[in-house]
Amino acid sequence: MKDYQEFTALIHRKTGLNLHLYKEVQMKRRLNTLREKRGYKDFLSYYKAMSEDDTMLKEFLDRVTINVSEFYRNYPRWEALEKNILPSLLKKKRKLKVWSAACSTGEEPYTIAMILRQYMDPADITILATDIDETVLERAKKGLYPERSLKEVPQAVKQQYFHQEGALFRVDDSIKRLVQFKKHNLLSDRFEQNVDMIVCRNVLIYFTEEAKQKVYLNFSKSLTKDGVFFVGSTEQIFQPQQYDLSVIDNFFYQKQS
Repeated sequence: MKDYQEFTALIHRKTGLNLHLYKEVQMKRRLNTLREKRGYKDFLSYYKAMSEDDTMLKEFLDRVTINVSEFYRNYPRWEALEKNILPSLLKKKRKLKVWSAACSTGEEPYTIAMILRQYMDPADITILATDIDETVLERAKKGLYPERSLKEVPQAVKQQYFHQEGALFRVDDSIKRLVQFKKHNLLSDRFEQNVDMIVCRNVLIYFTEEAKQKVYLNFSKSLTKDGVFFVGSTEQIFQPQQYDLSVIDNFFYQKQS
């Protein structure tokens, strides 16, 4: 569809987002639904409207970047991090630099902070949280969430690190101070270096195989020796050795050299 190809080129120039690196069938279906919902008959008229309306552009970016998150999402994996992975890391390092990539509205990096805070001095914790969508980063910085986002949070953690404000829950400042939020495009921007753990979950399933391989390789280069890469439950890496990684637990990989 020529209309869609022109649209993707215009979006790339305007936002730096390369839609060709996402699975086309899924992406086109998602954007068709959004375009039709907004009442535009083709992608070029939709793009023109977005160019003149920041709210529509933010809505578009939110839809494209799949912002779905919650605290301790898939709890058994976080339990594995706390009981198996973290003790091994802390045997070798007193300080940890962690990168929560494609962090969405902040539940994931704040979960990391809550876990690390149980075992480490705050001065020894560095957590960088990045996302391509500036709107969700602003929401993340506020640290204010509906109760449904907390459904997997252990009760003791909820009491310690959340403060109820009406129907919402605010993350404690001691946790918010541990996380630095920054805009970052996984498909085009420079990657962080000397990272001890990278958490990137339920995002790469939307990328093409070519884009996925490029991101895996860049993540591997970002990690320190013995650094850990934590992926989502639908994102098993079938040949981790090609990225200089090895399996250490379900959905956890370790940098080899």
